Amino acid sequence: MSELRLDVKPMVTKAGEEPGNTAQSGGAVRVSGVSIQHTPATKIWFGRVSNDPGYRSFPHHHGEAETGGYVLKGHGRIYFGEHFSEFVDMFEGDWVFVPPFMPHVEVNMSTTDELVWLTTRTPDNIVVNLPDVDDSTLEGYRRA
Repeated sequence: MSELRLDVKPMVTKAGEEPGNTAQSGGAVRVSGVSIQHTPATKIWFGRVSNDPGYRSFPHHHGEAETGGYVLKGHGRIYFGEHFSEFVDMFEGDWVFVPPFMPHVEVNMSTTDELVWLTTRTPDNIVVNLPDVDDSTLEGYRRA
């Protein structure tokens, strides 16, 4: 059983006051709500990820971190596998899991609407950017 730490209190990160020092990967913009960098958290990163219409992340992985996500609005796609030839689509209300060390590309499939999702990982927002790929290798993707 965990030990109660009396020196740690609940805290709120106010909207608009989120720190901007979290790891990024191209067109997937991450904003940290709860993290090691600005709260007493030691084993979780929780934030908001958004992709402008037609934008995508660089290929990347999250090291040892397990990643969970929940789509607030939009149509996202995660490309993975050899040459990023496999993918899963996600829509508002969907949940997604990405395993540790799995190279992937996060894409907003709409050229008109923003994609917004909440993401959590343990232990932190690890982002290891990989060499970029040409858009034409991502089946069905097109920029705005």
